[in-house]
Parts: sequence; C-alpha cells; structure tokens
Amino acid sequence: MTRKILYGVQGTGQGHISRARGVAHALKDYDVDVTWLFSGRPKEKLFDMEPFGDFKHREGLTMVTESGKMRYRKTAFALSPSTFIKDTTRLDLDPYDLIVCDYEPVIAWACKTRGREAIGIGHQYAFGKDTPMTGDTVMSRLVMKQFAPVAVPAGLHWARFDDTILPPILDLPELDPETTEDHILVYLPFEDQNLTTAWLQGFSDQTFIQYSPEVANEAQGNVVRRKANVHGFKRDLAAAKGVICNTGFELISECLQWKKPVLTRPLAKQMEQLSNAAALEQLGYATTMQSLETKTARAWFDAMPEAPDVHFKNVASALAEWLARGASKPVAELSRQLWS
Repeated sequence: MTRKILYGVQGTGQGHISRARGVAHALKDYDVDVTWLFSGRPKEKLFDMEPFGDFKHREGLTMVTESGKMRYRKTAFALSPSTFIKDTTRLDLDPYDLIVCDYEPVIAWACKTRGREAIGIGHQYAFGKDTPMTGDTVMSRLVMKQFAPVAVPAGLHWARFDDTILPPILDLPELDPETTEDHILVYLPFEDQNLTTAWLQGFSDQTFIQYSPEVANEAQGNVVRRKANVHGFKRDLAAAKGVICNTGFELISECLQWKKPVLTRPLAKQMEQLSNAAALEQLGYATTMQSLETKTARAWFDAMPEAPDVHFKNVASALAEWLARGASKPVAELSRQLWS
C-alpha cells in the first residue's frame, strides 16, 4: 500500500528548501505519495522547485530582517493571525498516514490543535539542554518552542549533542569539490547586497562570487554578482576556495562536507544563528565575525584555515527509508545509526 505523507517546509530561508530537496530525491526510491507544503515566503519568490511537483503553498509566518538584524517589532506588525488561523483550520490532514514538519507552522499547529502527531525534522528541533546556545532571551526561547511545535522531534546538527539529533541532510550534486578555482563564494542573504558588494571591493586582491535573489548577473570590479539559482550556486560552491556566509545551518553543513573553509557572520539578535556560531567555535569548524568586519576578514584571507575533516552519512536516504516504513523506529536509534 502506498504510504501518503504530508511534508511541510519553512520557506523563509533557502536552507530548509535545500534539505527538503535532498529528502524529496531520496523518497523517489520508495512507494510513497508525498504532498509538499511551503510557507513563509511569497510563492512567486520560490525558485527551482521542480523536485516538489504540484506543491501546496500557504502564507504562514516569517521573521522580518533588515541589514543583518532581526526586527521583532516589524515581525509582529507583519503577522496576519486571521489568515494563519484560517489556513490551519482548513488544512485537510485526513488523507495522510504521516505528517512531517521542517519548522513549518501551518502544518505544526494544524496537527497540535487536532491531536495529530507531527514528526519534526529540522535544525530548530536540535536545541536541547546540551546544545550550545547564546543570545537567547525569554522571547526567543518562546518563539523557538512555539513557532512550529511537534510531537516527535528529530533535530539536525553538526554534532550529537543529545540522542534525538541527526547529522545534517545534504543536497549536493555529483561534483568534484577538490578541484578548486580562485574565487570565494559569498552568500549573505540578510545583508544589504550593495553594501556587501562595496565591502568586498575593499579586498581588491581577492575574487568573489556574490549570490542573492536581489541582484542582477553582472561584474562589479572583483565581485561577480549572480542571481540566486541552485545549480549555478552548487557549481560555484564546489569550486570555491572558501565561503563567506551568514550562520544558517544548511550551507555551512554543505561546506563542512565539501571541506570548504568558512568565514561566517551570524544574524544579529537571532538566537539560532548566534548559537550556531557558538557551536562552530566550540567544534573548531569555522571562523566567526560579528559584523562585516575588515580586520577579521583580512586575517582570514591572508591565512585561510584548513577545513575540518568532517564527513556526514547519507541522512536523506536513511530518513526516506524511515518514513517509508512508517517512522516506527525510535529517533534515538536512528541517531545512533547515523553517528556511528
């Protein structure tokens, strides 16, 4: 019998969608019928969505950021409670055998209010008592816990801080990351892109490829600006000698797998990214800076560190098999298998 799965994905950050692609490709090997639902970003701003077929879209909830900072007041004013309540109450859960959530609040709250079990697969479900955390407040802890609550959490992180954490889900194509070129890949989606370009131009001895949905394809001195697209980005990532990025989870996971040195700047006042930076420092996996700061960047360019010797197992494949078999195995057992 074909197992029917509803899989919700937070669309605000590209990382959630990237790991969803990895799971989508892996699920094609099993007798499952997957309905994908995305929220948190206007549908017209989603791109390279072919792996998800005729996916559902809802407005959902998102966080407002400006110039590398969380804007809690603007986030509050941007919320549309009536639309969110309507979307959760009207979402039909009955056809599905399993419901999965990567920090997607419409599905999470639809399950919570109707007594359905939701499986949470995502980085935000990895913040237990032993996971490095910093920059947290009462408000940020409340938001983290209540944004997309689930019954069965399976967190994703760079180390097994507790027994419900799995390694990262990766969506990396068959490219050779050891054949590097002379460019540094730059992906700083929470920064002002023109200010970022100007900052990069201050390092005239370096060549940068800067990706963003907000730029046109053009060269500005030593900075090549490219409009965000998955295939071009992964190709340039494979060939990069290093990466400058914000401190989200997915891209840094890909950098670790492909052994790319990382210089990362956490989004100010955002607990998840600040905590990611703390974990990277604790593990010795990346260099962090608190702003687009010239002194730290100059030192990193002049003596680029070697990437850590890290290799993650195929988590997408293991999760696809787990879901196809009804997710009956305890998450802790799956965690032991993937970290062994």
